[in-house]
Amino acid sequence: MRPPFRSKQEVIINAPVETVWAFNMDITKIPTFHPRAVKVELLSGKALREPGVSYQCHLSGGKHMCVEKDIEIVPMQKLVTVLPEDTFGISKILPDYVVETTLHRVGQSSTKIEISHYYSTPTLKAKLLNLIARRKIARETQDTLNGMKAAIEERGATIKNG
Repeated sequence: MRPPFRSKQEVIINAPVETVWAFNMDITKIPTFHPRAVKVELLSGKALREPGVSYQCHLSGGKHMCVEKDIEIVPMQKLVTVLPEDTFGISKILPDYVVETTLHRVGQSSTKIEISHYYSTPTLKAKLLNLIARRKIARETQDTLNGMKAAIEERGATIKNG
């Protein structure tokens, strides 16, 4: 059972769902669109997402990192990721944090991608973290989606023009 829903961000990318899906399946591309990720370490030794695959994102500034693990994949539709470890303490305060990424075809050549966040706040610390960090998580997720949109659309332009 999924923890309570907390927020959802979305963007429409001017590319077919197959293109957006393929881009998202390649873990090594994360630094090309995530504003804070500077490097990705493939902990499972796999560059493509699949259930059970873990990777570590090194964040800008060099002090922080987070480990993410994909737990469910529905091809061309959904990707579910958990946060088992990080240097911010989020995984300790919100141990059931789940991120669900969904793709929806919009016409022939556009895709709506949504990222939803789910987690429980059973403790005072968790309630406070939610209060303080909820807007920042939403803003950073929207920045990530905007970066993904730019990366995919620019790549599409270079493929068409190049």
